[in-house]
Amino acid sequence: MELVKATENDIPLIQDLARRSWENAYAEILSAEQMEYMLGTMYSTEEIAGHLQHPHYHYYLIKDGESNSFEGFIGYENAYENQTTKLHRIYLVPESKGKGFGKKALAFLADKTLEAGDGRIILNVNKFNAARQFYESQGYRIYDEGVFDIGNDFVMDDYLMEFIIHEQ
Repeated sequence: MELVKATENDIPLIQDLARRSWENAYAEILSAEQMEYMLGTMYSTEEIAGHLQHPHYHYYLIKDGESNSFEGFIGYENAYENQTTKLHRIYLVPESKGKGFGKKALAFLADKTLEAGDGRIILNVNKFNAARQFYESQGYRIYDEGVFDIGNDFVMDDYLMEFIIHEQ
């Protein structure tokens, strides 16, 4: 597995990977209308381009070295809060799950978090998303929960999770 720094040229690929992963991850959780709304706003070309312009926001594409194909991506923001990196997005296409890409991407994130001078990673995960168990298996814990209005009469009902990095 290789993590490749994304550029504005990769926005269509990020959008495609997001759609492919969301259609699998959220099919049973979100209505088709909410999924389309969220993909259209959170993954618009303008939104992603804005992230890529931000000095603390980073996108990396997850590439399978054997097949030479892109299997997902990770988007995170260093210094989101005091000494805290926020994992905004990590998604893998369904056919790549179970190959260790997620674990390796989270290890990469921990390294990048330390390099930036942060010692904590936070994320939001939908309360009904099976990814919560994956995060827990990697040492993340729930520290709070929240319901967030995202517009158009939709909300995100999430657990807030954190990982405290202990340097080796």
